[in-house]
Amino acid sequence: MLKIFHLLFWIGIILTITSCYRSEVQKIGLTDNWQFKQADTGNWLPAKVPGCVHTDLMDNGIIDDPFFADNEQTLQWIGETDWEYKTFFNAEELKKYERIDLVFEGLDAYADVYLNDSLILTTDNMFREWTVDIKDLLNPERNDLYIRFYYPERIEKDKAAQINYKLPDERGFTRKAPYHYGWDWGPKFITMGVWQPVNLRAWNEARIENIQIIQNEIRDDTAFLTAVFEIESVKDQPAKLILTDVENQTIIKSEIQLSKGTKSYPVNFFILEPKLWWPNGLGDQHLYKLIFALETKNAKDQKTERIGLRTIKLVQEPDSIGSSFYFEVNGWPVFMKGANYIPQDNFLARVTDEKYQQTIQNAVDANMNMLRVWGGGIYEKDIFYDLCDENGILVWQDFMFACNMYPGDEPFIENVKQEAIQNVKRLRNNPCLALWCGNNEVDEGWFNWGWQKSLGYSEADSLEVWNSYLKIFEDVLPGIIKDYDRKMPYWPSSPKQGWGHEQALYSGDLHYWGVWWGEEPFEVYEKKVGRFMSEYGFQGFPNMRTLDSCLMPEDKHLKSPALLNHQKHPRGMQLIQTYMERDFKVPELFEHYAYVSQLMQGYGIRKALEAHRRAKPWCMGTLYWQLNDCWPVISWSSVDYYNRWKALHYFARETFKDFLISFEEKNDSLYVFIVSDKLQSVNAELDLRIISFDGDEFWLGKQVVDIPANSSSIYFVKEVIGFSKNDHLFSAKLISNNKILASNIYYFLPVKDLKLPKPNIQKEIIKTTDGYQIVLKTDKLARNVFLSVDGDGFFSDNYFDLMPGEGKRITYIPEQAIDSFESEIKVISIFDTLLPSRSR
Repeated sequence: MLKIFHLLFWIGIILTITSCYRSEVQKIGLTDNWQFKQADTGNWLPAKVPGCVHTDLMDNGIIDDPFFADNEQTLQWIGETDWEYKTFFNAEELKKYERIDLVFEGLDAYADVYLNDSLILTTDNMFREWTVDIKDLLNPERNDLYIRFYYPERIEKDKAAQINYKLPDERGFTRKAPYHYGWDWGPKFITMGVWQPVNLRAWNEARIENIQIIQNEIRDDTAFLTAVFEIESVKDQPAKLILTDVENQTIIKSEIQLSKGTKSYPVNFFILEPKLWWPNGLGDQHLYKLIFALETKNAKDQKTERIGLRTIKLVQEPDSIGSSFYFEVNGWPVFMKGANYIPQDNFLARVTDEKYQQTIQNAVDANMNMLRVWGGGIYEKDIFYDLCDENGILVWQDFMFACNMYPGDEPFIENVKQEAIQNVKRLRNNPCLALWCGNNEVDEGWFNWGWQKSLGYSEADSLEVWNSYLKIFEDVLPGIIKDYDRKMPYWPSSPKQGWGHEQALYSGDLHYWGVWWGEEPFEVYEKKVGRFMSEYGFQGFPNMRTLDSCLMPEDKHLKSPALLNHQKHPRGMQLIQTYMERDFKVPELFEHYAYVSQLMQGYGIRKALEAHRRAKPWCMGTLYWQLNDCWPVISWSSVDYYNRWKALHYFARETFKDFLISFEEKNDSLYVFIVSDKLQSVNAELDLRIISFDGDEFWLGKQVVDIPANSSSIYFVKEVIGFSKNDHLFSAKLISNNKILASNIYYFLPVKDLKLPKPNIQKEIIKTTDGYQIVLKTDKLARNVFLSVDGDGFFSDNYFDLMPGEGKRITYIPEQAIDSFESEIKVISIFDTLLPSRSR
């Protein structure tokens, strides 16, 4: 009897364990055994996935670095032929599952996919995820996966031949990153390959496809939310939904009845004493970790989301001249400070997590609170948005359409629709997301770039092309936002009106290219200020070490074909020269020319940044073109391809601080502005001086100021007469509790007209545990002091003005040890570029 009891006892335990066991969704990455070759020829070679054909050719020693010199010109054949990829895998352990999916997170772009010689998928969109149920096609042991990629330009020509009109660019037929075809800052490398991970996903009964978190209302004491579980189920069945707030240790359970197929199931919940998420500079970026679980009788699945509680609105209200255009976050109008962002490499799979971290940190360090993900690149990877969430960087998100018109046939529209749905669902829970924008400069191009005339459109052609535009950007995309992310603002085209139209200054956002494209002087930036400046810019050379990475020593001159291959704007070199001649003395030495080009870029864009901030609240945002580069290049970026800061990035960091002192000179008077982005008022003292470049004081003034929250006002007016303006400057500092909140210097004339003295810059080097401190002093004004070493590292400040009699302490953190830092560090100022030297 005792033995029977023991037997029944153990059977009960076994039955209990069996009844409680639930299989989990299994995800297996297919990263091994990949090979590739040119289609219909050659031998199979090792390949990396994720990757692309260009990087695989490099890894196998078939081609040299595409970024070096003018190698780009000899490598165009790669994008003009088809390519094949293959691998094999064993799925024996997965056969017990009811469903086995093959998931491609990204294929670039036209491809046929075969599994065990069966065609399972045809793709035509780089921006979509593709999923195929492959359970019935799997072999017990080895399974062969084969992909043939078709080069886009041939397919585009075939599509172009099927319509009666021309698109401005045939790349418009292909849902692929437009910049891959070349841009005025980037090379042409038409990539193909498996650019995102490939996974096997095995599951039973049901799984969570997606989670949407809707913030219904946020009060001081409670946040009311809804979690929408999107669940795929193989049958009608009961299930349990479980939501866990990790921080507050609260659990919500809901019993539901699943229907076969993919359906949505809402669960309401709340968070007590909610902590808000704020943009960078205005508060903390608090993130709640929530775990969402699904349980059926024999299976379970789980997803984790991080959310930030915040409200965001795009406010467009009529006023006396036009209408506002600003973002309201948590009830506050917020001035947006930032830049436009492009993909970080032409070969996307080699952008590491570390590089993403560096790029977002660059934005944070420059006191930015917004980046615009430009529509000629990609919908970025999750890590980009996660980092923006963590650091308070709001994201203006373009859909991937830029500077072109697009077809309106049913298959293309459906392709775009699925692309948009997938990416909206993927990104909508990120608190960093501030706006969905339909496109970049398509509306402007249609009305201002002469396409209809240059392409010979008939009235019927124009109507058809414009109706296709309206279908995509005024119907499909806003409809998707309404259905899948209804609280997020949508803006159809950036900008809505071209910079050549006066009305563009009074409503909407503005891309102002009168400076650069129109060759207008930098001073025009102070007059052409719109409601939200979402694009404008000027080029500067990259760091000399960056040029070393792509040029031979003999190629470092302005007419070098290799250098000119790294200048993609057709008038770029001429425009840099023209603007330099206006405001600077053109140096003879190549290294000095590169340095002065950066100063000029920083000088011009800083003038724009200050004008935009002074105009608050008329203007409520400034995003310069552009933050970063996709290769070593002379471009509009403030940080080059290797994450080396140009002068502009240092200038932007100073100009984007919470407090800004800025100036306007009118009729022999200088108006001193103070701009505050803080949400609290501040009492401070304004310290003002007019001094000579030798350090002699001409005038001194002080004023106590009360600075309201979130404001811009004139606080002082000084008549500026009685001294020579070619050798005097106006200095201003804002001080509170012995802390300098802001400082700025005003020069009365362009650099070329200043009577700059020869400074005697003295330096003291102090070794620290992780680098060096450099203490600098000068007897006379040293304008735009530039520090450099023959190695990689970071100077805490650079390209700064060193005032006579004032010391400045700079920190340098090297990436590698330096044998003799004191002998390697170089210190120059703009005065050194005025000395005769060899030809550039």
